[in-house]
Amino acid sequence: MTHTNHPNLETQRLLLRPMEESDLDALLEIFTDPQVMAAFDSPPFSRGQMQGWLQRNLDHQAQYGYGLFSVILKASGQLIGDCGLEVMEVDGAPLAELGYDFRSDHWNQGLATEAATRMRDYAFQVLELAELISLIRVGNGASRRVAEKVGLRCLDEFTRYDTRYWKYGLTRDDWAVLAQPPNQ
Repeated sequence: MTHTNHPNLETQRLLLRPMEESDLDALLEIFTDPQVMAAFDSPPFSRGQMQGWLQRNLDHQAQYGYGLFSVILKASGQLIGDCGLEVMEVDGAPLAELGYDFRSDHWNQGLATEAATRMRDYAFQVLELAELISLIRVGNGASRRVAEKVGLRCLDEFTRYDTRYWKYGLTRDDWAVLAQPPNQ
């Protein structure tokens, strides 16, 4: 069950809405795609794993008031990915991580960048977060490019759970500079 205070967010092509239990089958299509799972160096999810992943996200929404959103393509009404914010502990501090996963048949169309840009703005404008991070597995060039396009900068490379990650970040102050309209 989703919390009623969670807003829907929109872009030109996308609707981002809080995840729901009914998203299970559409999310399973994403997380059983070998191309998607290669980014995690993980085998495809089973239905049970997907149910656990979805429940963790629903619990996160209830606890923090935000989480991963389901990404719906407006033109078709199809759930094509997820994008949102998840609190995680990094270097002993709780930080909001911007994350995104999309169906591989919707890659290279700017959709992840469009969703991540909207979520970044929501994080700073509405939630008034001080900082966003994104942890990207070293070698995942596509996710790295999305992070860079939305203004995050590589801050570090580190090992977490025996896996190498790039830590990308953006502060509210740096975002405010990015968000200013260009001089006319």
